[in-house]
Amino acid sequence: MIRLGYPVVGVADLTVAAAFWTAALDLAESPEWARDSWRTLVRQTDGERVLGLMLSDSAPEQYPRIHLDLLVDTTAEQETEVERLIGLGAQRVDWDSYPPDPDFVVLADPDGNVFCVVDLSRAPSGS
Repeated sequence: MIRLGYPVVGVADLTVAAAFWTAALDLAESPEWARDSWRTLVRQTDGERVLGLMLSDSAPEQYPRIHLDLLVDTTAEQETEVERLIGLGAQRVDWDSYPPDPDFVVLADPDGNVFCVVDLSRAPSGS
């Protein structure tokens, strides 16, 4: 039976990427499969694998077709988390594709990989 795994992010510097993502998401590096070109990040609470980091020579995509969404429950939490992530090494992205009154903020990790911080209180309700 096939199963969906976890996302893998290509990075130029595993040490910097692991430090950023473990601090950003309160994860831990797992020794499982750790090598010069790979890190597995797990939840500290239960050890579940949630993110892979793979050494990559390719440049990040400006408009990636797949990206990570980090979810928060309120606008205040979104503002706080965006500033915390910037303090950890993320950068604001000059995103020219924002819709009117967006519920998300686009950032890039220290490697330039784009991700979003989404305020679920402002997300469309689907009604």
